Amino acid sequence: MGSEDLSNFKDDLEISLNARKILQKKYLIRDVDGNITETPSELFRRVAREIAKIDRLYDHDADVEKTEEEFFNVMSCFEFLPNSPTLMNAGTSINQLSACFVLPVGDSMGEIFDALKYMALIHKSGGGVGFSFSDLRPQGDIVKSTKGIASGPLSFMRIFDVATDVVKQGGKRRGANMGILNIKHPDILEFIAAKEQEGFLSNFNLSVAVDDEFMQKVEDDEEYELINPRNNEAVTRLRALEVFNSVVEKAWKSGDPGIIFLDEINRKNPTKGAGKIEATNPCGEQPLLPYESCNLGSINLVKMVKNGKINWDKLRNIIRTAVHFLDNVIDANNFPIHQIEVQTLKNRKIGLGIMGFAEMLIMLNVPYDSQEAIKIAEELMSFIETTSRGVSAELGRLRGSFPDFNGSIWDFKGYGAMRNATITTIAPTGTLSIIANVTSSIEPLFAVSFIRKVMEGTELIEVNPLFEKIAKDEGFYSTELMMSIVKRGSIQDILDIPEDTRRLFVTAHDIDPQWHVRMQAAFQRHVDNAVSKTVNLPHAASINDVKKVFLLAHKLKCKGITVYRYASKKKQVLYINKDSQDGNGEKYFCVDLEYAGGCPKIHCPD
Repeated sequence: MGSEDLSNFKDDLEISLNARKILQKKYLIRDVDGNITETPSELFRRVAREIAKIDRLYDHDADVEKTEEEFFNVMSCFEFLPNSPTLMNAGTSINQLSACFVLPVGDSMGEIFDALKYMALIHKSGGGVGFSFSDLRPQGDIVKSTKGIASGPLSFMRIFDVATDVVKQGGKRRGANMGILNIKHPDILEFIAAKEQEGFLSNFNLSVAVDDEFMQKVEDDEEYELINPRNNEAVTRLRALEVFNSVVEKAWKSGDPGIIFLDEINRKNPTKGAGKIEATNPCGEQPLLPYESCNLGSINLVKMVKNGKINWDKLRNIIRTAVHFLDNVIDANNFPIHQIEVQTLKNRKIGLGIMGFAEMLIMLNVPYDSQEAIKIAEELMSFIETTSRGVSAELGRLRGSFPDFNGSIWDFKGYGAMRNATITTIAPTGTLSIIANVTSSIEPLFAVSFIRKVMEGTELIEVNPLFEKIAKDEGFYSTELMMSIVKRGSIQDILDIPEDTRRLFVTAHDIDPQWHVRMQAAFQRHVDNAVSKTVNLPHAASINDVKKVFLLAHKLKCKGITVYRYASKKKQVLYINKDSQDGNGEKYFCVDLEYAGGCPKIHCPD
């Protein structure tokens, strides 16, 4: 099979051209000459076989062929997909299957460069890494061993960033990182402003870690202390509101930094006795202890709707299969370093999430920015939460609970057993949603119609299939209308389209920012880990709009929040492309093939 020739790319699965291109570029196995040697169905068979055989570790008489078929069916029907490293690596010599990692960064050269080495190994195998740099002594502090002066966290982050540039993940994609600094660190102001320089730390998302005490001081307009982590001594005081406003302003300018709410994360930490959580993976949905990893997977909600209603029985069955699959992944995994294997097996965290939520709402005839949509979100995620916990408890009774079970939140709640310390996560599902041909994660539509760049020199018009069907059924479809939508992305000012259709097909930029936050909070109430959700704002959004988003996210007990104001960066993956023009110089709403769903700032593993 030719390495680049899509005409020879045959398979018995119904897959979109974009999905085929993604699979060809990133997922399908190639020989030493670069030729693709498997079809998409063979990819899913490879993964299903590798993950199913783990059943024999716990039951010598297990019907692994039946399990393999079950796993194959949910993937090949695009009802459930595991995170990208599992699809890429299962059954290969790499066999590293997790997407999310957190590494500690200690305050010594040895510890810093150990973290750098471990990061490179994780990136090489397809994962993304989160770091807290809060333990590093500030710039200008003394270094007793050399009588020198410390260069501070940002200088070391540059080294991590450059290393990420030169290590492509599994030879298929560049790495992604999360860099976190505590709001009390003496270098916090420099950290907050780091992304003002376009291209600086381009392989990092940045988040400021704040606690409830700081947020209260913001509300009361009081000062707070900056603490040197080397000796835990206060070095100066700053007005909390001024620092918070600086975070808001810089996020408005460039999308960075976001905020993680440490107290809320640790209130919900299921294994408090194992340590405090201080960092997340690159997209923020997976708070993890040092050296922990987590494997993720997402259910395609478009496949869970029948005759305008949620098919709860089918959803229940898919959840059972997905939890079984994700738990098996832990045992099938080839961990990149020993410390990660040890810590991961202690808690066996998995993260089951969703994609295609925007389409589900449309199929249910419910606008995204409505109280009814919030109600559906809570009902849906509550069902997934309860069902998946039941499956994990059942696996715990059959296979044994995770080793840190005693003293965990599950032990205190009276569960007799629990296989996994966490079970649910809402990941961004960037490339996975392209493969499944649905919207990413819980995000609203970004555009009703747009141009997608799929190959060198090739651009294809894409129209949301649900909108296209309604337009044709109701008789207002036309090529001219579709081209008009492409130039806008939104349909709200096109009066030829019926009002009820316009109301249903709202896009991310049509929606008041509060609805983005309220939707994230609705899901978070029923998610063990966290929710990856970007509040996409129009270019005209004000600094005060961003401030309201951050304050509301804290009030509604989100674990973190990130915003992205359209065109606030020179380069972004979803944009009005100046090179995509018709003969009259009209600009089109354009997205490149590797749009990372709810994470528009960097391409992230999912």
